[in-house]
Amino acid sequence: MNTKIKCLLLDDELPGLTYLKMLCEQIPELEIIKAFNDPQKLLEEVPKLDFDLCISDIEMPGIDGLTLANLLQDKLVIFTTAYKNYAAEAFDINAVDYITKPVTKERLEKAIAKALERFQKPDVSKKFISLNTDKGKSLLYFDQIHYIKSASLDSRDKEVNLTDGSVLLLKNINFGSLLNQLPKTDFCRVNKKEIIALSAVQFFNHNEITLSIHEKNGKPIVLVLSETYRNDFLAKVKI
Repeated sequence: MNTKIKCLLLDDELPGLTYLKMLCEQIPELEIIKAFNDPQKLLEEVPKLDFDLCISDIEMPGIDGLTLANLLQDKLVIFTTAYKNYAAEAFDINAVDYITKPVTKERLEKAIAKALERFQKPDVSKKFISLNTDKGKSLLYFDQIHYIKSASLDSRDKEVNLTDGSVLLLKNINFGSLLNQLPKTDFCRVNKKEIIALSAVQFFNHNEITLSIHEKNGKPIVLVLSETYRNDFLAKVKI
């Protein structure tokens, strides 16, 4: 197999990190880009790193693995942890796999196989996803989305602004889960509170994006392009 997944490793305990790195080096489909023992350091370097997958512990000081996974936008994540009680939350954010320690090579290889399947075979034919809304289940068609933002009343919910001018309220879903389900080439997170469809972009610079849609008062909608997500956006528009 020629395809390699570019991988980051994260564990706050150095012995565990060293052991994980040793196992990963034995899996030919993996290319280890960098190993971290501090989640904050990883987040600081993410904009400068080219990677596809992060293998991360969950319970760490400062930032836990679940929170970190949500900040990694559309990257694949495999969790390794000594605790079984986070499994439901891990799969709720669409993690590739959840491995309880001690990690074995055989178990890690199974997780990497799942990651490869996702990485190599994106479902480009899929036109919609099914999500929970305030009115029940709804089919959200990709070509009907202009942008998605955190709901004003409850940030756990998300407001989807549709091309017909209507708004759909998604219940209790995070941006990480949404980005994992949206086509990567067509959507991008631009700040902590908003995801846009690239087709809705009219103008942009290094600090803001003007959409081709307007507020009720007729003014164009202008969104902040934050430093954290700038590189990803610019890469997608190939600037």
